[in-house]
Amino acid sequence: MEVPEDKLMRLEKPKEKIGQLLVRHTGLEQDQLEEALSIQEETGMLLGEILLQKDYITPQDITKVICYQLEIPYLDEINVDDINPDLTADIPINYAKQKELLPLLQTDDEFTIVLSDPFKSDIISDLREIFQKDILIAVAPSKVIEDAINKVYERANKNIVDSLEDEFEENLDLEGPIDILDAGADEAPVIRFVNSIIFRAVKERSSDIHIEPYEKETVYRFRINGIMTEILRQPLKTQAAVSSRLKVMAKLDIAEKRLPQDGRIKIKMAGKDVDIRLSTVPIQNGERIVMRVLEKTGKIMDLEGLGFRGSLLEELDALSKRKHGVVYVTGPTGSGKTTTLFALLDRINSPDKMIITVEDPVEYEISGISQIQVNSKIDLTFPRALRAIVRQDPDVIMVGETRDKETAMMAIEASLTGHFVLSTLHTNDAASAPNRLIDMGVQPFLIASSLAAILAQRLIQTLCDECKEPYEMTASELEILQVEELPEWADTYRASEGCAKCNFKGYMGRTTVCELLMITDEVKPLILQKSDAGSVKRLAMKQGMVTLRQNAVEKIFRGLTSVDEVIRAIQEEEEDNS
Repeated sequence: MEVPEDKLMRLEKPKEKIGQLLVRHTGLEQDQLEEALSIQEETGMLLGEILLQKDYITPQDITKVICYQLEIPYLDEINVDDINPDLTADIPINYAKQKELLPLLQTDDEFTIVLSDPFKSDIISDLREIFQKDILIAVAPSKVIEDAINKVYERANKNIVDSLEDEFEENLDLEGPIDILDAGADEAPVIRFVNSIIFRAVKERSSDIHIEPYEKETVYRFRINGIMTEILRQPLKTQAAVSSRLKVMAKLDIAEKRLPQDGRIKIKMAGKDVDIRLSTVPIQNGERIVMRVLEKTGKIMDLEGLGFRGSLLEELDALSKRKHGVVYVTGPTGSGKTTTLFALLDRINSPDKMIITVEDPVEYEISGISQIQVNSKIDLTFPRALRAIVRQDPDVIMVGETRDKETAMMAIEASLTGHFVLSTLHTNDAASAPNRLIDMGVQPFLIASSLAAILAQRLIQTLCDECKEPYEMTASELEILQVEELPEWADTYRASEGCAKCNFKGYMGRTTVCELLMITDEVKPLILQKSDAGSVKRLAMKQGMVTLRQNAVEKIFRGLTSVDEVIRAIQEEEEDNS
């Protein structure tokens, strides 16, 4: 945008009376001016105010004359084609519209803007601070500026989307699928960008993709082996295009940005089925998006593959043969509860067993098991599905999650009428589960009579077999882990700087650490008395229960994981909960 530099001046003292300038540069007549001056002499009102009341001039006329008087350029129109849209990068569109300003041009020392009001010194101060340059101004009508803002920022957004591909190539591997929702290589850059993000997440075995808009940029992070890892950063303006693309894929309302939304994306990636659960939440700088990535391999991991062994595996085998009772798997989100439940179901699954599940969503599809997808939009809730399931005469029922009293009661009643029920619950350890059910409103005698066992678990990273280093634990580490001495059979390792196989992380995959609380005749009275979790845990340990920490320490001794990882995942959590 070309503006005569000799007219871009700071405010100076007026050189000519405003009345004569109005006559010269507007439609004001000389006799109208003299009439207004007479009224001013009688009333003391401002000349401009009198002329406006008489409808002899418009506010725009006054602004135009003031600009002429102060030698500030006044623009009746703005040629947006001459404005470089990159100038808007550090001026949010909301700020531009609120303050009625638009950048016009910049040099090494100066930054020129157009304003609707030449006396907005606060804007000039703000921009001087942002750009560290002298701020020069031109003036234009509000409507002209508003139209120009829309056009220039629209061009800026288009440039951002077009540049996503180039920015992406600098940060991520573009070798990705071309069959994600039938999107080909000739599709828009934002589509290729989103497809490549998903492809890399699957390639690196990420369980979650986090897209987080902050003040000036959007951060992309993966959760790999339970650890959040930053992947790249993009300008904040790119977030809207990416968000819209993901909402289209999930069949969500792209115009709704004020409320949380949940959706699901089913895609094919290089011939593989991938299920993505998408959640959006409005935050200060946009929408925060989290995607849970589930690769459908068609194969359920067995208990051994998940890390269960020894007496613990034998107890789970015995539980899988029960005819009735409730077994809860507990732990925080992302601790592998559902995977363990399906490993148990796979062990139970046989032609002589009738198994029905109710889930939200259906994460694994198993032949021989009837699976119901919860759908709140048609009021197909966990309790309603459970009522229907019981009438189907199943042998085994799996409830994806026990969220409320109604679901808990239905599960307990089903177990008391001869069904074996599996479900998940959110508690920190096994001993806390009975009190969690009591807090929901379930009577202690029902819990004691129906509960068979509670399995609490976590997932911890396993060392890379290719690059792990032999390591001798120190006395202080043994003390932290509450171990008196190192067993003779222990073979301990620590993570190295990594290798190509583990993507230079030192860890490769995860394993389960757990504790299994059996509801014995000795434990039931404590439940009836509503005893605290500590009392239940102490009794269970006397009866031989191996705690989460003890199970994790055993995996250190077997060379599967490191001291640092156990302290991070187990020990610190125990200290936080103590």
